[in-house]
Amino acid sequence: MDTNPVETPEGSLAQPIGEIKRKTKYTGTVVKTTLAGAVIDIGLGTPGVVHISQLQAEPVNRVEDVIHPGQTVEVWVHRVVPKKNRIELTMIKPLDFDWRDLEKDLVVKGKVTRLEKFGVFVDIGAERPGLVHISEMTYDYIKDPSEVVKEGDEVEVKVLAVNRQKRQIKLSMKALEEPPVKEVKETRVSKPAEQPRAQSESAEPKEEPVPTAMESALREAMERSKEKHVYPAGERGKRKGKGSTNELEQILSRTLHQKVKTK
Repeated sequence: MDTNPVETPEGSLAQPIGEIKRKTKYTGTVVKTTLAGAVIDIGLGTPGVVHISQLQAEPVNRVEDVIHPGQTVEVWVHRVVPKKNRIELTMIKPLDFDWRDLEKDLVVKGKVTRLEKFGVFVDIGAERPGLVHISEMTYDYIKDPSEVVKEGDEVEVKVLAVNRQKRQIKLSMKALEEPPVKEVKETRVSKPAEQPRAQSESAEPKEEPVPTAMESALREAMERSKEKHVYPAGERGKRKGKGSTNELEQILSRTLHQKVKTK
């Protein structure tokens, strides 16, 4: 098959039929009409054909009710058959995205078509609109979708999931926004309070003062007076009181006598 461009009768360059892509839009001229459809020149060297079912979305009884020879029309490539050198066209604008074209993380633009309490429906050019749940509209808290968008608004969305069996498309608006930065509060570790100096000093053991000679003598006399002595039953009371008193007087006398000598 020759892949080099050739000139059409109108003087434009023809595109090799193998390079023609589906959904490509062309402006063409109706060459002739038939019972089954119409032949249209789109300037590629090979005319395209439009079946009667592809003239418009509504049912068509006669081709002449829609188009006629010499008319300029807008068409899209429906299918290409290189082996038969055949280009099939459609006058019905194709979907921007077929189900096989929709993939997760795909970013597209669409128009808000309906608002509900649980979210909004967005037409992205697929077979049916996709749903943006209210929780996927913004990072801020909202009670109603109308706080963010209104019907007819054009929005940019990201595909979260596609269920081809149920024909469901889940979209997100907030996935294209920068998530809010959460402020991290610094936690300060409190230092133990310093104890008062007087308290800390009082905790330290204090040295007991050295007793004087008089205090030592008194202590010795009192300790001796507490010692138990065994006396005969008849003399216990008399000797106990008298002996302890004489002993204390003797100790005090010796202590005072020593203290006088030291002076």
